[in-house]
Amino acid sequence: MTPADKADYQELVDEISELLGAPATLENRDFELIAFGAYDSEGELDASALDPVRTRSILTRRSTAAVRTWFEGFGITRASGPVRIPRTPEAGVYRARICLPVRHRGVVLGYVWLLDGDPGPTDRQLDDAMAVTARIGALLADEAQHGADLSRELRAVLTAERGWQSDMAVAELRTALGPRADGVHTVLCVAPWPSADPDDAPSVRTVPHATALCTVPWGAAGQSLAVLVRLRSADVRTAAHAAAARLLKDDTTPARPSAGLGEPRTGLAELAASWREASAAARAALAEPRLGPVAEWSGIGPYRLLTALPPEASRDAAIAPLLSPAQRELAHTAEVYLDRAGQAGRTAAELGIHRQTLYYRLSRVEQLTGLDLDDGEDRLLLHMALKAVRL
Repeated sequence: MTPADKADYQELVDEISELLGAPATLENRDFELIAFGAYDSEGELDASALDPVRTRSILTRRSTAAVRTWFEGFGITRASGPVRIPRTPEAGVYRARICLPVRHRGVVLGYVWLLDGDPGPTDRQLDDAMAVTARIGALLADEAQHGADLSRELRAVLTAERGWQSDMAVAELRTALGPRADGVHTVLCVAPWPSADPDDAPSVRTVPHATALCTVPWGAAGQSLAVLVRLRSADVRTAAHAAAARLLKDDTTPARPSAGLGEPRTGLAELAASWREASAAARAALAEPRLGPVAEWSGIGPYRLLTALPPEASRDAAIAPLLSPAQRELAHTAEVYLDRAGQAGRTAAELGIHRQTLYYRLSRVEQLTGLDLDDGEDRLLLHMALKAVRL
């Protein structure tokens, strides 16, 4: 069975709105809006109906963590029937609510919300509405299963060894995607991904334009998030940037992630190459903030080569004296000088120092490293080594 279309959820929410004579909203278990039933009845959609919590949910398609915690305090995650929640103006809830838990095989997958009135819906009406939530639960469960399958298959494509294993993984993903497999795709990498759980990827529904998502090992112990995005054409990458913006927008972890975007490919055969590019671009964005927060492979310059080097090969003994905290200023001066193609005037202006100070610092760099900044190869070695250190 293919995953439900948005129209399927909208139809069921509209059915509940008609049964109860009130506008209803459907959210997933993370309180992200799926569908909104605007029941057309005099007085139902006046300003009093749209308290701050309800307005934010409809307009931004999600609720805050504080709102989620507050509502969950009424036991909605454990309930198997309607839960009435009183009005609480101090919490921004100006109208009482009725929550209809959406469950499938005993697991809560979402919630249908409606405003409670006087006299409000009857028990018989609520029973009929709960029957509809069971149908919604089946759709959500099917979609979750389909998304999980795609996550496994996408991860297999991105991590398989080259050769027959890669070919088999691509064939399985192609079968799962069906006709969508033949379009133009790119891969987005968000790293580091804050969750330590390798299966903790967002729902496809919550990330615009995403076809599949999965986590992939990142570095020694971390995780990155891979997102498969289908594009209208290789030249229009708006969809990929929209997905990245959604994933980066609400992150509050200490190690803020960056995103990298691989080159688009037609079909699935070269997805692994696109992933390597995306991963490299994400590393470059973390190393060089001016490239981010979303860096494209085509725009990361020398990092296209540097990210391909193994970690042990990227550190050259010549620059070791510049890596101590005491020499941080000298290292920065040398990198800016080389970034500006050895133009002393531009370098001094950017650093806010006198030219004579710049020349003194550069002479100290030469003394510490043994490199000659008048020699092109020495300058190239120093420049690449300083960039590689960031990675």
